[in-house]
Amino acid sequence: MESNEEKNCQISRWQLLKGVLNNLKPAEFKQRLEASSTPIIIDVRTSEEFEAQHIEGAINISYFAEDLWQALTKFSKEDTFFIYCRTGRRSIRVCTLMKNGGFDNDKLFNLDGGLVAWNETFQLEPSEIK
Repeated sequence: MESNEEKNCQISRWQLLKGVLNNLKPAEFKQRLEASSTPIIIDVRTSEEFEAQHIEGAINISYFAEDLWQALTKFSKEDTFFIYCRTGRRSIRVCTLMKNGGFDNDKLFNLDGGLVAWNETFQLEPSEIK
């Protein structure tokens, strides 16, 4: 049986996943997005969430869609992707899926904290984002 000290020193799977991805805080995410010549911005929230508010230029491919992988593989694996969701959990999973599926990890960027962090950083109203 593990001691409390051993349990406290373990890194969660969530942190392990984040550790191998390019997680960017909103300001850096925006900066890289603006610097990219042909960014593909993917919002992995539901269509209802997307319709309520999204980053300009984003396309919606729901994390919960049955054809998620098929939709992602329509893109070149060499493209530059900016992935986000509401808080960053779904987008981390999608970035991990893409990385494991052969997409270039150096061109996969996850919005750390998701749209919640984006809105807190830039203090935008929903009408200013669409």
